Amino acid sequence: MPADRQAGATHPRLALNQWTTRRWSLAEAADGCARHGVRGLGVWREKVAEIGVTRARKLCADAGVDITSLCRGGFFTSADSAAALAQNKAAVDEAAELGTPVLVLVAGGLPDGSVDLAGARERARQVLADLVPYAASAGVQLALEPLHPMYCADRCVLATLDQALAWTQPFPAEHVGICVDTFHIWWDPQVLDQIAAVADEGRLAAYQVCDFLVPIPADALLARGMMGDGVIDFGPMTRAVAAGGYSGPVEVEIFNADVWAADPDEVLATMVRRFDALIAPCL
Repeated sequence: MPADRQAGATHPRLALNQWTTRRWSLAEAADGCARHGVRGLGVWREKVAEIGVTRARKLCADAGVDITSLCRGGFFTSADSAAALAQNKAAVDEAAELGTPVLVLVAGGLPDGSVDLAGARERARQVLADLVPYAASAGVQLALEPLHPMYCADRCVLATLDQALAWTQPFPAEHVGICVDTFHIWWDPQVLDQIAAVADEGRLAAYQVCDFLVPIPADALLARGMMGDGVIDFGPMTRAVAAGGYSGPVEVEIFNADVWAADPDEVLATMVRRFDALIAPCL
């Protein structure tokens, strides 16, 4: 690790999404961020559950690391809407206790055996509407994350920023925003205009970055890569986010078997270098 990282050089806009170093516990991730000068950590509910919300918040605070988001809520399209709502209320409670301002939501895919895409989308919008008052009372902003269309069937019936913007319209921006993730939206020919539209409504709630790898691996969920290892041009989208007034954390979220197998300290060192080279100059 370079000496300046060991000395605690800080990167106030850079955040590690915990799934990038999946085999680290929350304590290890918080300590790793502190050692590499990364000021933010997006945490996952599974990792928080291992140690409890109170301890998770204290570990991050003691390390001087801000909890930038909680991943994740959503999966609203289940045939049991009441259960989906209850699970998401629990996620809101965790976000509030952790002190993070944002709960990231993935809408969910088609229910098992269903081909009713329109019905799944309507179910998701209804559960979202039922959740918003609860989240608002807890002071937690919900952040809808559209996913790449290849995940529409099994993970997320919400696929574009303009679709996400339409879903947010019934609610105040401080209650429902949008998570912009480069991996999921880079392909869209209207992406820069859509980022501007999201920003104009004050709904830029989170910005996540990673690269899109080709060829796509057999498990398409693991097609994310470290910035600079794939085909995404990060400059235009990052400049659009910055021009829209977003001044919050930039989370690096990577699902990739090789990254998970690597030494997490080396992953963080590479992440910092790539952020400095490809993202920071555009903020």
